Amino acid sequence: MADLRIINADVMDGLAQLESGSVRCVVTSPPYWGLRDYGIPGQLGLERTPEEYVARMVAVFAEVRRVLADDGTLWMNLGDSYASQTKGSGGPSAKQCSNAGSRYEMSQRLHHGLKDKDLVGIPWRVAFALQDDGWYLRSDIIWAKPNPMPESVTDRPTKSHEYVFLLAKSERYFFDADAVREPLAPESTARYAYAFGGAKSTALVEQNRRGIGQRTRPVGERVATAGRNVRTVWTIATEPYPEAHFATFPTALPERCIRAGSRIGDTVLDPFAGSGTTLMVARGLGRNAVGIELNPEYCRLIEKRCALPWEKTSHDDEQQIPLF
Repeated sequence: MADLRIINADVMDGLAQLESGSVRCVVTSPPYWGLRDYGIPGQLGLERTPEEYVARMVAVFAEVRRVLADDGTLWMNLGDSYASQTKGSGGPSAKQCSNAGSRYEMSQRLHHGLKDKDLVGIPWRVAFALQDDGWYLRSDIIWAKPNPMPESVTDRPTKSHEYVFLLAKSERYFFDADAVREPLAPESTARYAYAFGGAKSTALVEQNRRGIGQRTRPVGERVATAGRNVRTVWTIATEPYPEAHFATFPTALPERCIRAGSRIGDTVLDPFAGSGTTLMVARGLGRNAVGIELNPEYCRLIEKRCALPWEKTSHDDEQQIPLF
């Protein structure tokens, strides 16, 4: 059974307990700016301005970079907010108001310096700041939610996505593309089945697919089994978790990051462990899991949750590839 370590501490104090280079992959969702008050002094996310929040995030992830292996990756999920006198999703709804900790009853946008109703752009502010601090910003992934939180807005679309940023410590890093390949589209599978030689390969494949022309210089039939490279839009529904009063990862989201960013036996870190979804999935995939969580009640929740079996949602046979 993979190891589990839960550190009940402030994120900076918790990271200080970890050895440099001891973590292969970090998968985390830091507290969003101004979204929730978890009732813990010193919590991240209640800074008075976006600039203060970004500066604190840079300091935290500089320490994350220290504990990350040279060929390691960071997968960071971060949502946005709007400049207003209330929480920025467009106003309260019955569903959102039942989400304890949501900050509707107090103003946390009075010092943002933005026009009322402006989209703050927190995810990209943080991503660019981390890039300036030395991280390699490798990909922006759209987490598309088919079941988004309802919003009582009539002058803009309902927000149904968040960002997942892939960042690396070094120019070359571990990335297992085969572990997260997506199925080929039916047309692509049919087209892949024919292989041609010569400079006119593409045109000949198209002719053959349409049932006209003849194959010239064929090099044999092929069976499409590898799948296509994973794309940057991930459509994953949110999942309820009755014991947590805050939004939790759907398990398929960290699973994809962990498969791509680590091998069996590696250590996966979540410095903002929350309800422990990343840790539970990491152990289910045969990785060692380390989580840092400020709230002692959540630490007990993580222990309880990680004691339960978790069923993988993807294939079990993992093939490793060299550094990306």
